[in-house]
Amino acid sequence: MVKIINQINGWLVIDKPYEMGSTTVVNRLKRYLHPSKIGHAGTLDPLATGVLPIALGQATKTIPYVMDGDKVYQFEVAWGKETSTDDLEGDVLYESEKRPSLEEIEAILPLFKGEILQTPPLYSAIKVNGKRAYELARKGIDVELKPRPVLIKDLKIVSYNKDKTLFEVHCGKGTYVRSLGHDMGRKLGCYGHVTVLRRTKCGPFSLNHSILLENLEKKEYNPKDLSIISVLTALDDILVLAVDGEGAKALRQGKALKANDVLKGQNISEQTVIALHLNQQVVALVRYEKGLLKPFRVFPEEV
Repeated sequence: MVKIINQINGWLVIDKPYEMGSTTVVNRLKRYLHPSKIGHAGTLDPLATGVLPIALGQATKTIPYVMDGDKVYQFEVAWGKETSTDDLEGDVLYESEKRPSLEEIEAILPLFKGEILQTPPLYSAIKVNGKRAYELARKGIDVELKPRPVLIKDLKIVSYNKDKTLFEVHCGKGTYVRSLGHDMGRKLGCYGHVTVLRRTKCGPFSLNHSILLENLEKKEYNPKDLSIISVLTALDDILVLAVDGEGAKALRQGKALKANDVLKGQNISEQTVIALHLNQQVVALVRYEKGLLKPFRVFPEEV
């Protein structure tokens, strides 16, 4: 029996199991840890595995910063078939006898790097007229999803054979890996669908930080035994500055600070978000406005 642990404030990284939804992981952690608040950053499909960052307690206030961070995935594309879901779950729509050579695949990779236009899969969580696209698709309702820009920082081949190719992609927010497999198959003239999808990095969190859900559930954990990661870790991509005790007290009361007292000559543009901490404990997220640092997320002392 896992002990009930309250007042956990930080991040727990789960290596999400195959055929389990992200919401199911959250619900099971609720049952075993009973945190005051809980949420996840960056949904993974049931057929995907890998890094699923779980925010506990006050860390839930920093979820958007992890979701906005870069992601790294390894994914396998099987050539010769295109499916309705662009993965193993869907029905086969098109087939081809053609199989691409390594040289052909390498030749198209530059077309899928940088800022590209990508049409999300029909079976995605994007809302269309208030409904999820996958809900409409399952009912047989035609859905037209418009292409949108996404950023692919790197895309490379990990391993190759004539039937399947394993890739690694480093991408920005909103990228659909299943669409990459679909689009590469179309470009190569052979069709393709994703058969393996594993996230190895999400924002500042990687597989090195992760634990298996089954291991967590099999053992009794005290707070000191859990691999809880500091709330500040989620804020790696924004400016983090220290404040003194008086400044921390004022911020927690919702008061603004004079920017010059904290910035010490740093040039900051209007609306810049800054994380302020005291002794490596996050105090507040603030915006710089007209010479002041105004708090819009405040954290209690124990965070």
